Amino acid sequence: MKEQLSYIFFGTTYFSKAILENLLKRGYLPKAIFSIPEYFSISYAKEKVRNCHFFDFSSLAREYDVPLYWVESPTNTLLSYKNKIKDYSVDFFLVANWYYKIPYQIYSLSKMGAFGFHNSLLPKYAGGAPLVWAIIEGERESGVTLFRMNEAMDCGDIIHQRSFVIDFEDSIAEVLKKAEKLAITMSLDLFSKPITFTKQKGKARYYPQRTLEDGEIDFSLNAQQLYNFIRAQSSPYPGAFIKTRDGKRLVIEKAYIDSKIFNNTDDSAGGGAI
Repeated sequence: MKEQLSYIFFGTTYFSKAILENLLKRGYLPKAIFSIPEYFSISYAKEKVRNCHFFDFSSLAREYDVPLYWVESPTNTLLSYKNKIKDYSVDFFLVANWYYKIPYQIYSLSKMGAFGFHNSLLPKYAGGAPLVWAIIEGERESGVTLFRMNEAMDCGDIIHQRSFVIDFEDSIAEVLKKAEKLAITMSLDLFSKPITFTKQKGKARYYPQRTLEDGEIDFSLNAQQLYNFIRAQSSPYPGAFIKTRDGKRLVIEKAYIDSKIFNNTDDSAGGGAI
């Protein structure tokens, strides 16, 4: 009988919660859980930013009697747990929606390293907000990659990679659910199938993280572009918006292209309907 692998879980969102919860239900308990508060500091923002997908892992930690640790800053706090992490002596770290770089001094403490989920078919859409960018760019396919993390962002060897279709009617919430379903399966495979590593092929194109201000609608876009821009940032994200005369944001949650006005929905179509 195969000996069960040990791990530490790093996660911050409902996407992370779905992965861990399924592992817990099947008896794959981590030695510890690490998470980041709902409001946290990040390098690309002057003020603390809010994790709009935040899940408080306290409830799962109590239910399954797993130690929970909070990481308050990009590096220093995680490094302060170095001795504790070393004492756990785990086979790997499982990382899902983690917003800080895990330094070599930390991930080298596990036998196989840190395994991270990225919601794209790496090396495509490396960097920040990959599913949002994929929808904005009009992609009809994306996927999930589970890879071994290293010092270079999103460049590590691939463990599992699976794709899904982005339907024309899909909002970001529906696309996130498709990614979540694949990630759950991949995480379970770690405990039931041999773990192998394959080099990434091709050069990564990095996309930046997105801020609240990046959601402002540009009406010079054509119908297809506007439609993609709005559905890419709908709930649970803050949403695409226009600024009103009194300085407020009017959020556009959903859009459609009116075929009675526009004859097609390809990228050559002009204008849009909201």
